[in-house]
Amino acid sequence: MQTDTTTRAARVHAGSLRKEHVGRKISLSGWVQKRRDFGELIFIDIRERSGMAQVVIDQARALPAVVAAAKELRQEFVIRVEGEVAERIAGQQNPNMPTGEVEVIASNIEILSRSDVPPFVVENETTAAEDTRLRYRYLDLRRPALTANMVLRDRISFGVRDYLHQNGFLEIETPILTRSTPEGARDYLVPSRVHPGNFYALPQSPQIFKQLLMVSGMERYYQIARCFRDEDLRSDRQPEFTQIDIEASFIDEEFIFSMIEGMFARIFPLAGIELSTPFIRMTWQEAMDRFGVDRPDTRFGLELVDISAAASATDFAPFRAAIESKGTVRAIVVPGGAAFSRKRTDDLTEVAKSSGASGLVWIKTDQQRNSSIRKFLNETSFDSLRAAAGARDGDLILAVAGTETVVWDVLGNLRLKIARDEKLIPEERWNFLWVTDFPLLEHDEVAGRYFAKHHPFTSPAVADYDKLESDPGATLARAYDIVLNGLELGGGSIRINTPELQSRMFRALGINEDEAKERFGFLLEAFRYGAPPHGGIALGLDRIVMLMARATSIRDVIAFPKTMRGQDLMCGAPSTVPESQLDDLAIAIRKDETS
Repeated sequence: MQTDTTTRAARVHAGSLRKEHVGRKISLSGWVQKRRDFGELIFIDIRERSGMAQVVIDQARALPAVVAAAKELRQEFVIRVEGEVAERIAGQQNPNMPTGEVEVIASNIEILSRSDVPPFVVENETTAAEDTRLRYRYLDLRRPALTANMVLRDRISFGVRDYLHQNGFLEIETPILTRSTPEGARDYLVPSRVHPGNFYALPQSPQIFKQLLMVSGMERYYQIARCFRDEDLRSDRQPEFTQIDIEASFIDEEFIFSMIEGMFARIFPLAGIELSTPFIRMTWQEAMDRFGVDRPDTRFGLELVDISAAASATDFAPFRAAIESKGTVRAIVVPGGAAFSRKRTDDLTEVAKSSGASGLVWIKTDQQRNSSIRKFLNETSFDSLRAAAGARDGDLILAVAGTETVVWDVLGNLRLKIARDEKLIPEERWNFLWVTDFPLLEHDEVAGRYFAKHHPFTSPAVADYDKLESDPGATLARAYDIVLNGLELGGGSIRINTPELQSRMFRALGINEDEAKERFGFLLEAFRYGAPPHGGIALGLDRIVMLMARATSIRDVIAFPKTMRGQDLMCGAPSTVPESQLDDLAIAIRKDETS
């Protein structure tokens, strides 16, 4: 039924209807969530971004055209309804809906658009496969849960901008088409038509540009920046992602810590998450020693314990061999874990082996005093290991021997698995943590050279300048990560700001003078004209929103995400292109001779 637009009632958002609207003539627009026909009364649930409201058609009183339109409605039809807001009678109110105290008595219904039967029902709980939901992402986004995620993301982005503007930061855009400077993840390359055989790269981060902005005197910069990395994907990663990118001049680490804590204190309450500052700080070494990982989840115990001294006194050869080769023996203690079945300990052993361990030693501190290496332990050595681990009666000790790196990795993985299996991780606890004093460099045995732990523009600790050449592996960085509940939210550092120190850093990374000039010459030249001391941080906006929304996948907080294989199932990307386009770009596709 059509309506004269000159007399149309003012539109009210469905989700905003409340008792104070009773008696008002209004207009609602949105999608049909559900139609229920009870003979004399027809009920329509109308849904749009703000929420849902109930519309009632009284067949005895409504115009025939209104009744006819109501009977025609199906799920996902787009409609406009005019009517009067009425209070629901006692017993028919819905406390589970914000609009559950009122309804709209329809005087007019206009069908704006019809819908085919959707491939899945548009509601919060769905059994549709994720591939199906991604194929019809525009329908998936209609689900109230995902709509709420998009609304939250907008509020977070606005809050970040507002906070940084209040603190004197300028929002400045940096190039998307730039130069490839591979160091870490692979670049996405873009061929140049005007310069055949040459390529742009999509930025993995605005790192160099934001440092050049500091040289330019902008002093405080930020950008909610799109970044691209051609790397293997996980539930919390995408090939294109968004980061809150920040850089400032004449500052130190304390400035960054205070600024980011203040920003989080501003935005996290938007999701009902209150936090206290300052955040706990922990060195990289302490994080590895206690948790086996540099992004520890501190909401539960199961911390690593060094039992090397006690292990060296046993007759178990793998323990002694690890220690003699300058390795370590460490353990975690599972409270009450002596009750674990043999199958359970066997399963944990397989997890340890898949993480790189040659095996897993278990010791039960109950009356049976059983152990996977019991024949190598006398009563004294058994008690010594128990005491070293700090185990109590009925606990389970899980120990791993090997190099420090392997032991950290294995026990870190076991710690998380057991905590999840045993439900030791409390919900709605938000443990923020700064991890500091990272190693500047890490050595790759296969490549036979050092790589930057963060990136090659991170400043060494002032006290370690002289170690860059003499002991690069022992050099600490002025780097820091911000971690929440075992997930890294972002990382940053105080930067190198002199050409001399930057050149030394390149040499430590095996980048000779000619290569440094070719790849980073413009940055080194800029430093010759007076670069202020500066530093910054990059925070993963997608990951922050995922945590704040209590979502389980980063794809649930991105409007149009890619699959785990980097595909857009809705648009069909990546795709082939016509030969004519490839010819314009001077590109030929190499055919696999075996195909």
